[in-house]
Amino acid sequence: MASMASPRLPFLPAARTHSAAATAAAPSPSPRRALKCSSSTNDNSVHLSSTSRHRAPAADGVGSAGLNGLRAPPVPVADSPPPAYRDPQGLHRPLTTADLMGTNGETLKVAYQGFPGAYSEAAAKKAYPNCQTVPCEHFDTAFQAVENWIVDRAVLPLENSLGGSIHRNYDLLLRHDLKIVGEVRLAVRHCLLANHGVDIGNLKSVMSHPQALAQCENTLTELGIEHRQAVDDTAGAAKFVAEEMLQDTGAVASSLAAELYGLDILAENIQDEKVNVTRFMMLARDPIIPRVDKPFKTSIVFSLEEGPGQLFKALAVFALREINLTKIESRPHKKRPLRLADDTFSTPIKYFDYLFYVDLDASTADPRTQNAIRNLEEFATFVRVLGSYPTDVSEA
Repeated sequence: MASMASPRLPFLPAARTHSAAATAAAPSPSPRRALKCSSSTNDNSVHLSSTSRHRAPAADGVGSAGLNGLRAPPVPVADSPPPAYRDPQGLHRPLTTADLMGTNGETLKVAYQGFPGAYSEAAAKKAYPNCQTVPCEHFDTAFQAVENWIVDRAVLPLENSLGGSIHRNYDLLLRHDLKIVGEVRLAVRHCLLANHGVDIGNLKSVMSHPQALAQCENTLTELGIEHRQAVDDTAGAAKFVAEEMLQDTGAVASSLAAELYGLDILAENIQDEKVNVTRFMMLARDPIIPRVDKPFKTSIVFSLEEGPGQLFKALAVFALREINLTKIESRPHKKRPLRLADDTFSTPIKYFDYLFYVDLDASTADPRTQNAIRNLEEFATFVRVLGSYPTDVSEA
């Protein structure tokens, strides 16, 4: 079995604009926090003060106030922007959770996880072609960036046709109060990258995201590259190989990453299965208004009491109304991981308690969907609608 290592990719330290003493001495005017970020399409960092409960308007009508229970837009507070921080390649570094600054701006800003050139950035550009993309170090950072009004949207992976579900983002959907407002599918075409003058025969190892390595496992073995190094991001792997001028290590990443970091493409489409598609979710602070005149999908999560037929009963509320289910995913309930199944034995049996994530091929504007969810709420211990949004019918 191929050996795996997990080097930590170098991120630049977070910038501070105030001393620690000054920060401690000054009372906070608002409980809301904000994170610092840099747009990857603008040379200037921008930030939003968190001293007001008012909020900046979001695009697509998502942040509008009024009749549909959506929150009122804020009034941005003027502040001088901090300087932009750039890596040696001239590209903005990812946003980190330690960055406690804010942002303002008039154009749509979209967060994604990873370095510039990541597949997630390509998905963000496909979802919002004219957006300013904002790289984030972690998935959780992207969620926080939306919550703290640093960006307008986040585009994050939810599942891959080869690797399956990205469980971390399912868990974060419950931890954060954001809504799914759309989905976008992206064809993932992996490339083997290396520095100039390096041949495939010179490579002893390759680094990339664990899922990318898994998706190219057989091809890499056939190329004679046995050693694997798992890192946080495909584009980050390309950046690391380029900056360290590695001669015996390549990266699995996109052709865009090769262009950005000055690497050669030694092989294209090296994924084991040629059809390799990742489905991304588009997140916002407020939901969009659902419709019935175009294909819509609704994502929900619920939990059930222990007992025979409970899951069957839950799924039946949709089947009886002829609502198609396109996905069902179960995850352990972290706040209630174990429960007693019964007390008929001298030693009670403990089972995992589960949350069920379900995608419905329907809109919440459809009375059938509304009735089904109300029916589910009658016996489920917990129900939450994560979003009702247009189905992506475009080519991946």
